[in-house]
Amino acid sequence: MSEASFFVESPEAGTSSRAQLFRKVRRQRGAVIGSAVLVALILIAVLAPWIAPYDIHTQVGNPFDPPSWSHPLGLDDGGIDMLSLLMWALRISLVVGFAATFVSMVIGGSIGLASGYFGGKTDTILMRITDYFLVIPDVPLMIVVAAIWGPSLFHIIIVIGILLWTGTARVIRAQVLSVRERAYVKRTRALGAGHLRIVTRHVLPQVAPLLIANTVLTIAVAVFDETALSFLGLSDPSRISLGKLIENGFERAAISAGAWWAIVWPGVLVAIIILSCSLLGGAVEDALNPRLRVAHLSARTFRLRPLVGRGKEAL
Repeated sequence: MSEASFFVESPEAGTSSRAQLFRKVRRQRGAVIGSAVLVALILIAVLAPWIAPYDIHTQVGNPFDPPSWSHPLGLDDGGIDMLSLLMWALRISLVVGFAATFVSMVIGGSIGLASGYFGGKTDTILMRITDYFLVIPDVPLMIVVAAIWGPSLFHIIIVIGILLWTGTARVIRAQVLSVRERAYVKRTRALGAGHLRIVTRHVLPQVAPLLIANTVLTIAVAVFDETALSFLGLSDPSRISLGKLIENGFERAAISAGAWWAIVWPGVLVAIIILSCSLLGGAVEDALNPRLRVAHLSARTFRLRPLVGRGKEAL
């Protein structure tokens, strides 16, 4: 075995660590439930054109008809089947959530890597920029920018993406600061490896699981922000999203008409998306950092070690 082999991390070690992470996540019930629900929702959204029971542009009954055997979730103000509308709205909401998260992860991951790896003035400048974005309230700024740019699906994705990267940048920076000081990274640098090779081969694989966990959690935030902007009328009016369904229900006085199903079902679906992403992302975070599990101690899981002996022997 060559001397250089001791200075770099082998690919087998990285593969083994990823396999251990997958096994730890798979053993957690919350992660299994969250991932199963999230995959099911994605499949429903992808297959919506083929599995939706009715055309969303065709009136199939009277406005605000209650749930029935033909329409299990009722009809909206236009007499359109709510189940079909939810399938198509889920499609748009998930597209916005994943696309905005991708933009956020690219910006936040790049800034976090550069800030943590290079340090010095680069770290100071990038973190000050991050601090400025952190103190800006997200939702009001999203409303202002979306109102200025105009209602568009692309604008919503960009607005959400450029405002959700700050948390990712700080988390990745903190992890990179630790990774760059490890022995194998210093030895690789001493052997003459360039910055690009060190970052892509040794630093990025170590922070990738943390980036994935943060990505899953950011999807939930992006979907919620899209729902809020759509509810305020700042989304593309030609696209049907979960927030748009809630907005239509309020504008058409669904509550006054007693048609709770026109508002409740979209809200329940948003809550399910956020909960499933939170369960999966939290499980990945726990697997990456077991010390986080201290926050989940409860009377059901906490156990005291039994004392041995009695009297003075128990002391």
